[in-house]
Amino acid sequence: MTAQNLVTVDDDSDARPGGEVLLRATDVTKHYPLRTQALSRHRRVLRAVDGVSLEVRRGETLGIVGESGCGKSTLGRCLVRLTELTGGRVEFDGQDITTLSARRLRPVRPGMQLVFQDPQASLNPRRRAGDIVAEPLLVHRYGDAAAVRRRVAELFDVVGLAAAHLDRYPHEFSGGQRQRIGIARALATSPKLIVADEPVSALDVSIQAQVLNLFADLQEEFALTYVFIAHDLGVVRHVSDRIAVMYLGEIVELAETEALYDAPAHPYTQALLSAAPDIDDGTPAADVPRRERIVLTGEVPNPVDKPTGCAFRTRCPYARERCALERPGLTRTPSGRHTACHYPLID
Repeated sequence: MTAQNLVTVDDDSDARPGGEVLLRATDVTKHYPLRTQALSRHRRVLRAVDGVSLEVRRGETLGIVGESGCGKSTLGRCLVRLTELTGGRVEFDGQDITTLSARRLRPVRPGMQLVFQDPQASLNPRRRAGDIVAEPLLVHRYGDAAAVRRRVAELFDVVGLAAAHLDRYPHEFSGGQRQRIGIARALATSPKLIVADEPVSALDVSIQAQVLNLFADLQEEFALTYVFIAHDLGVVRHVSDRIAVMYLGEIVELAETEALYDAPAHPYTQALLSAAPDIDDGTPAADVPRRERIVLTGEVPNPVDKPTGCAFRTRCPYARERCALERPGLTRTPSGRHTACHYPLID
């Protein structure tokens, strides 16, 4: 069955940062074929991303959240063509980049970059920090050696590192400093879009706030657009204008951040938020409504053998017969958000 998770342009789109669409994904899928027994006639596939459509507008931050294994990181890599799509289409800055060859994709690469989850694993331990940040400049022929050196020193200053650290190796930096190097590398080509794949999950809590503030400052200074992937609902709420909630490779809800947190429409979103710790925003504790804890029953289904109909129905307390027969598309409810549910909690 072809997924119908198409998010259409809203009537109130001008109210969002930037207004104009920078990135559009249409029915994106990424399936991994699995080995089967030699005599088996059935081809089994792991549906990592299963029909995702979304739009990201210039200047905004779209948060993507969900449990581990829901396909967040795979989707992020598909959006910047680090992972080839099984199906669907990705358009960046008005250009369809889905099937571009490596040669034709090369001039597009500077405009979209990725910040990885593990700052230690994403940096070559045998190269000096300055050389790591300089690499994309050399690949895209930024200028002569002196110009590259000046640009790298500027980038170090922008992310809060001293130019004296250019010749250090990654192991000589703390985790937060290594992530700043990764951010500087992503900024080197002056991108329009940065996909941040859980960029603070490997950092201490005290360092997370510093890095998140850095992302916010850079967005304001350089007019950046972010796709911010995380499993921490508090982090996503802090940085995002809109949030897409993923479950088993699909987007099940997409809404403005505060609207989603105040009144989720999808039962899965409701359960996620009920399990999240309350965020201290200065509101007196007596004035903060307490969410009722929702405990989901059953295990997360195997993405190789997804349930028929709604993928969440096997764990949903509100599931009915229709949920097993028909896969819900991501449609807009009268309240203004998008949800993939036959019986949304908010109509």
